[in-house]
Amino acid sequence: MKLSVVIPCYNETATIVALLEAVRAAPWPDIEVIVVDDCSTDGSRDLLQAMQPALYDRLVLHERNAGKGAALRSGIAAATGDVVLIQDADLEYDPREYPRLLAPIVEGEADVVYGSRFIGSGPHRVLYFWHRLGNGLLTLMSNMFTNLNLTDMETCYKVFRREIIQSVRIEENRFGFEPEITAKIARMNCRIYEIGISYRGRTYEQGKKIGWKDGVRAIYCIIKYNLFR
Repeated sequence: MKLSVVIPCYNETATIVALLEAVRAAPWPDIEVIVVDDCSTDGSRDLLQAMQPALYDRLVLHERNAGKGAALRSGIAAATGDVVLIQDADLEYDPREYPRLLAPIVEGEADVVYGSRFIGSGPHRVLYFWHRLGNGLLTLMSNMFTNLNLTDMETCYKVFRREIIQSVRIEENRFGFEPEITAKIARMNCRIYEIGISYRGRTYEQGKKIGWKDGVRAIYCIIKYNLFR
C-alpha cells in the first residue's frame, strides 16, 4: 500500500531537514513525500530546493503565503498514494508511528484515522494549560455538531484513503482546515478511528505558530461547516 505524506512548510529551517530524514526512515515500504513550501521567508525554500532530491518526491512552491489549509489543498491534490497522511514540518509528531496509524486502514476497518495526543501511553511533552483546555473545548464543540466522540479534533496526524480526501473540497486556507475536514468527513459516513500517539510539542520561542485568533476561527468553522454547508 503506497503512502503519500503531505508536509506543509512555512519558515521551518530549524526542523525541515531532520523531519524529512525521519519521514524517509519511517518503517513503511512505499512512501511518496510531497512538501508544499508556503512562501517561506526564512530560507526554508532555498534549503528545500538545494537539498538532496531523495528526501522528497515532489516540491510544490506557493508564490504567496496562503496558510496551512491552502498548502494541504495543493499537497493533497498532488498525492498519488493509496493513503494520504498529513505531517507537520516541526518534529512534534513522530513518523515512526506510521504503521500504527495506518493499521486500521490496511486491515480494512477504517477510511479515516486520527492520531490522538490525549489517549494512549506514548510520551507527551508537558506544555500549555490553556492550549489543552482550548483544544478540549473545540473538540467537544465539534463533537456536538458531528455526533462523533473524538478526543483530539485538532491533531495534525490525520490519515485518509486517497479517494476520500481528494473528493472533499477544502475551503479553509489556515488552521480552520481541522474543523472543516472533520465536519465534512462526518457527513460522508466514513469509518473513523483514533489511535493514541506521542507528542513532542514545541514552544512559541521554538516556532509554534497557532494562536488564539485561530481558536476563534475554529469556532466559526465548526458552526459554518456543520450548519451551513
